[in-house]
Amino acid sequence: MKIKLTSVYVDDQEKALRFYTEVLGFAKKGDFGNGPYRWLTVTSAEEPDGTELQLAANDSPAAKAYQEALFKQGQPAAMFFTDDIAAESERITARGGQLSMPPTEVTGSTIAQLPDTCGNLVQIAQLKRW
Repeated sequence: MKIKLTSVYVDDQEKALRFYTEVLGFAKKGDFGNGPYRWLTVTSAEEPDGTELQLAANDSPAAKAYQEALFKQGQPAAMFFTDDIAAESERITARGGQLSMPPTEVTGSTIAQLPDTCGNLVQIAQLKRW
């Protein structure tokens, strides 16, 4: 069994696509619609055939409430990993990302957080090498 897809709810799919591709550096993978429904995914530019992240519209009351609750309590909707969090943070801020938490050492890793401009908090992590 493999994980091929995970989702985050976004309040604006076009804005989310810009953030996840232009700021975080992911690549658009899937983009097609059926009436008002749009299936939109991105993937790591480093692993184009890896796990996809669906940028799902928060167009149902449950999705919107879930997204807003996570953001309100400071819970990241997604976590991404890097081998160099300092360089990644500099690259993200140079591309217009606004870190709400600069790289901070925590148990077992260093993390940084930023809002994705679409209603979510995302976290970047670098695991400690023992």
